[in-house]
Amino acid sequence: MVFYFTSAVVEPPYTIYMGKDKYENEDLIKYGWPEDIWFHVDKLSSAHVYLRMPKGLTINDIPKEVLIDCAQLVKNNSIQGCKMNNINVVYTPWGNLKKTGDMDVGQIGFHRQKEVKIVAVEKKINEIINRLEKTKDERYPDLAAEKESRDQEERNEKKAQLQEQKRKEKEELKRKKEMEELRNYSSLMKSDNMTSNEVRMPVRDKQTTFHIEESN
Repeated sequence: MVFYFTSAVVEPPYTIYMGKDKYENEDLIKYGWPEDIWFHVDKLSSAHVYLRMPKGLTINDIPKEVLIDCAQLVKNNSIQGCKMNNINVVYTPWGNLKKTGDMDVGQIGFHRQKEVKIVAVEKKINEIINRLEKTKDERYPDLAAEKESRDQEERNEKKAQLQEQKRKEKEELKRKKEMEELRNYSSLMKSDNMTSNEVRMPVRDKQTTFHIEESN
């Protein structure tokens, strides 16, 4: 089971989701999307919470209000963290999660520590938790199928972009060829490169006309 929440503090709303337990967290780690941002209480056990970002946006584009929602949700779903003040929540892109065969169920590491960010949470804010809980939706998604559908859509988009690029390159090549042909034609039409078809007649010598007068 996966729990979905809607953060409607900005427009358009953002989707937040998390697994019911550590076993479902394994599937979320495996079938996450490149657009997903992973959240967890630092150095304490907690739920694995994911924020799905719109395509084209990065971890640096998370609205502050949505970031607070995610941090509060993670804190609330930590057995120890929910009872504590002044905790840290770490978050990083899904692609930075590292899972090796020797790790326990639900345990992860990071490929690049520098891509891990931290947000401080002073205390739990009940108004935020209550608002998010009202949007809670329990589902049994086919995570593998959803990931494949997303990846296929991306492949189709890239294919369409490649075809469009080739079309533009073909048009540009055609335009350059036409311009070159036009330049060659203009060069041929220059007067110093033309052969005249005018027929010149030879100039005859002037003839002298004698008038003979008859005598009476």
